[in-house]
Amino acid sequence: MVEAAKTLIKFNIGLLIVLKDGQPVGVVTERDFVERVVAREADPKKLTASEIMSSPLITIDPDEDIIRASELMQKNHIRRLPVVKDGIICGVITARDIAQHCGDYIDKATREVMRWAWGAIP
Repeated sequence: MVEAAKTLIKFNIGLLIVLKDGQPVGVVTERDFVERVVAREADPKKLTASEIMSSPLITIDPDEDIIRASELMQKNHIRRLPVVKDGIICGVITARDIAQHCGDYIDKATREVMRWAWGAIP
């Protein structure tokens, strides 16, 4: 677990995806370290990622929209959501991503509704 913590710090990230046989099975977050290592006064040198990871892994398909991602994150009380297609990790969407781009998404949706309401879209 020490190497995992160093990786989080080195790359300034808050989540590591845990793989088993090449397939994503869980995540280790900063919170997992705090709750399952530090707060329990566990020795990180004696732990593996699978022992502290959050599982089952909650993911979203890259073809889903931002609203569905937000709903999944809210329902599952998570701030980071891996994007997975056919077992392949495409990326991670974060609560910060949603907050930064939500306005653009709402503006686009509003324009489409207004065009439809005014007959611009058949």
